[in-house]
Amino acid sequence: MELISGYSALSVKMADQTLMASILALLFGFVVLYRLVFKKNGETKSESESSAVTTTTVISRSKNGADVDADVIIVGAGVAGSALAHTLGKDGRRVHVIERDLKEPDRIVGELLQPGGYLKLIELGLEDCVEEIDAQKVFGYALFKDGKATRLSYPLEKFHSDVSGRSFHNGRFIQRMREKAASLPIVQLEQGTVTSLLEESGTIRGVQYKNKSGEELKAYAPLTVVCDGCFSNLRRSLCTPKVRVTKLFIFLLV
Repeated sequence: MELISGYSALSVKMADQTLMASILALLFGFVVLYRLVFKKNGETKSESESSAVTTTTVISRSKNGADVDADVIIVGAGVAGSALAHTLGKDGRRVHVIERDLKEPDRIVGELLQPGGYLKLIELGLEDCVEEIDAQKVFGYALFKDGKATRLSYPLEKFHSDVSGRSFHNGRFIQRMREKAASLPIVQLEQGTVTSLLEESGTIRGVQYKNKSGEELKAYAPLTVVCDGCFSNLRRSLCTPKVRVTKLFIFLLV
């Protein structure tokens, strides 16, 4: 069995070498999809705890679906949701983000950003989100087996010296991305739990959700993007993909 660990200033933990970069790459697909929708149909902060992002609550909400609250509703303000909200906001789109909990996440997941993921952050204008979160640069891996060790370095010779992997506390990274998205006046983050998608004639028109106070509300937009994570109940309501475990990764914490 191989035990793998990064060799940076701090220990590196990793669940999948390409997961973060893949998530960020998908954001461009969402933007293209959004623009196609509007080309076809025409252009149509509450307070949390001390560690939470300051947000603005959407004021206009339609009960009959005649009006819309935003150009896009995004369910979830994790890596994908926050990055997408910022990207669309920079493009001049009104974005309503609904996140179950706006406090800083505290869990072990996504602690390693690959160099490709950092390059995607640069493309999205989000590279400063790895600053001021005690992120450590990572330049490769160390492999240990049968008493022997070897190093595998990232092939970064053709890139700027700042391009490397990053190891960090995932919660701090997400909070920085949320703050970046919320800094745009047309991006509105709201704490709430989406309970269902609003469907009409086979088309998703918006969402029904409970806000922080427990009030049942509805929000409408021409496009709704579900970014609420791998355990999404909303995704299961739309499709039932067969999940396959393709590989396992074993790591050593030192």
